[in-house]
Amino acid sequence: MPKMKTHSSLKDRVKITGTGKVKRFKAYRNHLLSHKSGRQKRNLAGHPVMAAGDVKRLKQSLSNL
Repeated sequence: MPKMKTHSSLKDRVKITGTGKVKRFKAYRNHLLSHKSGRQKRNLAGHPVMAAGDVKRLKQSLSNL
């Protein structure tokens, strides 16, 4: 049976912390920032910890990270 591969797009979308939690990136923060208010950009800053239900769903795809 072949090896399980890591889902390549998830490597850049999430990060695993030292304690095993999964941190995600927020949408709408990459480009077209000139017309967005400072308040909106501040609210989009940071990398929240992913919800437990979502982490269970991603465990198999993230098996090699």
